[in-house]
Amino acid sequence: MKLSEIKKHLETVNDVTFQLPDGSIVPIHFHVTEVGQITKHFIDCGGTVRNEKKVNFQLWEANDFDHRLAPQKLLNIISLSENKLGIEDSEIEVEYQSNTIGKYDLGFDGKNFLLLNKQTDCLAKDNCGIPAEKLKLKMSDLSAKADSCCTPGGGCC
Repeated sequence: MKLSEIKKHLETVNDVTFQLPDGSIVPIHFHVTEVGQITKHFIDCGGTVRNEKKVNFQLWEANDFDHRLAPQKLLNIISLSENKLGIEDSEIEVEYQSNTIGKYDLGFDGKNFLLLNKQTDCLAKDNCGIPAEKLKLKMSDLSAKADSCCTPGGGCC
């Protein structure tokens, strides 16, 4: 989800609720302690130099059980970060503390903001020697197809 999208969604909800991939909800007394833009300048294993920009939200919970982040307050924090930091309309990455700092993509189901699991991947599969994934077939499927198209004397074999 891009920054412009969360701003639109925040205008339609009464509460800011984040749901973890396991279905549990981030405690309602969480804080958004950071909004920033992260730039990653790197080289992939195939030798291609890449630049990636993300908007970063950091969620944190404390013993402040009376705290509730209203949608308008988060919109104000986003606006301040855009004005002071020049944040671009990039994809959002959310950091949230579990056993270690977890990084999540962000989605929306019409009510809750969804913390979506991220996956690592090779960006240079064609350059670094990773063979293309081979299609796995069952021999029983092949014989069923052969039986359905070839008949004795049909001229297909």
